Amino acid sequence: MGSLSIWHWLIVLVIVMLIFGTKKLRNIGADLGGAVRGFKDGMREGGTEKAAEPGGAAASSQLTGKTVEGEVRGKTEHKA
Repeated sequence: MGSLSIWHWLIVLVIVMLIFGTKKLRNIGADLGGAVRGFKDGMREGGTEKAAEPGGAAASSQLTGKTVEGEVRGKTEHKA
């Protein structure tokens, strides 16, 4: 009783397909695949930046950026 057989998993799969439909399941799978792909690309880019950092070129690029200056004039209170 500890593990489920293949028949149990097939019944669960059929029930899930009846509830959600194949189109919605395909969209969920595509979204999940895109998220995993983006995560892998981000990890790969992060690794190349750390490898290039000891040379000094990457460290100087971190210092350059844009500064946005602003002024706070007062607090506004929102009444519910």
